[in-house]
Amino acid sequence: MTRIHPTALIHPQSRIDGDVEIGPYCVIGEQVQLHRGVQVAAHVVIDGWTEIGEGCRIFPFASIGSIPQDLKFKGEKSHVIIGKENTIREYVTVNRGTELGGGITKIGDHNLLMAYVHVAHDCQIGSHVILANAATLAGHITVQDHAVIGGLTGLHQFVRIGRHAIIGGASAVAQDVPPFVSAVGNRAKLYGLNTVGLKRHGFSDEQMTSLKTAYKILFRSKLSMKEAVEKIRNELSHSPEAQELATFVETSERGVCR
Repeated sequence: MTRIHPTALIHPQSRIDGDVEIGPYCVIGEQVQLHRGVQVAAHVVIDGWTEIGEGCRIFPFASIGSIPQDLKFKGEKSHVIIGKENTIREYVTVNRGTELGGGITKIGDHNLLMAYVHVAHDCQIGSHVILANAATLAGHITVQDHAVIGGLTGLHQFVRIGRHAIIGGASAVAQDVPPFVSAVGNRAKLYGLNTVGLKRHGFSDEQMTSLKTAYKILFRSKLSMKEAVEKIRNELSHSPEAQELATFVETSERGVCR
C-alpha cells in the first residue's frame, strides 16, 4: 500500500509503485519513477527523468534529478538512474546528465551517500560505495564498487576512483586513484594498499601479497609506468587483482596519484 502525505505535490503522470512512502511537502515531478518500497522523507524534491530503484531511502531536503550545473547544458532530455537499496541522506544533490557526457548520471546498488554529498552530471557510481559527509563529485566522475570517499573531499572532473580504494577526509583529488589503494591529501597522494578494507572484504593472503608486489613495482620502483605495467603483466599473470591494477593505470587519461 502506497502512503503519500496529503501535503506532498505528486505529478499525476509520475510512476509510483506499491509500498512507496512519500512524506510531507515533497515534490515529485512528471517523469519520475519510484519503484517498490522507496521511502521519501519530508521536503524532498525529485524531478526530471529520474528512476529510483527498490528499497531506497531518501532523507529530508535531498534534491534529485535537477538540471546539471553545467553552462553547456541546453535543456536536453537527460536522466538520473539510481539502483536499489541506496541510502541518500539529508541535503544530498544528484544532478541529471548532459548530452556531451552520455546523458545519464547513474548510481548502483547498496550505496550510502551521507549528508551534503553532491553527485554532479554524468557521474557513474558503482555499488557498495560510501560517500561521507560533504564529499563533492564534479562532472563525469567514475567511482567503482566498494570505494570509500571521506568527508569534505573534492574530486576533479573526469577522475576515476578504482574499486576498494579509500580516500581520506578533506582531500582534493585531481588524478585517478587506482583500485585497492589508500590516498589522502591536497593534492591526494597514495599511502599504500587499503589493507583494512581489503581484509574486511575477504581478500586472501595470496591476493594481498600479489597486490603488495604490484604496488611496489608501480609506485616504489625506478621503472617507468610503461615498464612497471609490463613487469606486472609478465611476473604476476596469475593474479587478476594485480592485472586489474595494471590495466587501470595503463588506461588512465588524467594520470594517477603517485
